[in-house]
Amino acid sequence: DYLRRFDFTISVLQNEEALERVAYELAEDAADEGTRYIEVRNAPILNVVKGLTLVQAVEAPLRGLERAEKDFGITARFIVCALRQFPPENSLELARLAVEFKDDGVVAFDLAGGEKGNPAAKHVEAFRYAREHNLAVTVHAGEGDGAQSVREAVHVLGANRIGHGTRLIEDPDLTQYVNDRRIALEVCLTSNVQTRVADSYATHPLREYFDQGLNVTLNTDNRLMSGTTLTDEYVYAAEHLGLTVEELAGIALNGFESAFLPWEERLMLIEEVSDKIDELIGPEE
Repeated sequence: DYLRRFDFTISVLQNEEALERVAYELAEDAADEGTRYIEVRNAPILNVVKGLTLVQAVEAPLRGLERAEKDFGITARFIVCALRQFPPENSLELARLAVEFKDDGVVAFDLAGGEKGNPAAKHVEAFRYAREHNLAVTVHAGEGDGAQSVREAVHVLGANRIGHGTRLIEDPDLTQYVNDRRIALEVCLTSNVQTRVADSYATHPLREYFDQGLNVTLNTDNRLMSGTTLTDEYVYAAEHLGLTVEELAGIALNGFESAFLPWEERLMLIEEVSDKIDELIGPEE
């Protein structure tokens, strides 16, 4: 049911003007919230129903993000998503497209879509192509299926980050492996509660992941569909999971350290944000 909601928005995102506008306005909203860096992801294969080419479906949001950077001072990048339910040939085409734009704002390749019945291994060629061309890789896993889905994302597709990873906790050995290799988890509290992957905010495994030292980050998943903001997600983590301001600051820094940016750019953002944190809550003792 959650994924079906996207049919409404996708139906009006079938031309370049709409794609450029929503990318621009998303970055604007994020900047208004105080966000310094945003990675926007989209599945271009869904935007070509009425005649757009895949190239146009990538170029248009990139233009919107570039304008937003100039207007709002935010750093904005794009992640191209393949979808599990589509044939692997489509994924390989999208991987090639992502690589084509990797010097023009595309920073990673992703696999999204329903996990159940759609194994990630089908798309191994696309992810091999992305990795061989030095493009970062993230994979939605451990949300609609169990820890074995995360295992496949890590060991078969070579994921640098995991989207959600909510059910990773079901496999302690794999959890330790992910932790040891500092593979970032893109945690989305509200989305996980809405899709019933977590029974409630209070029972979400984020607290346990954090206490184990995993490289956790906080994310919105879908601001519109979930009716949330990044600020909301931090508030929920504090209210329901008891994360302190200092702990949340650490999670925020995890996000910058795990960003799909060149190290020099990441370092500049980390230093800027660290200084801001020290200004707001004082340096770590």
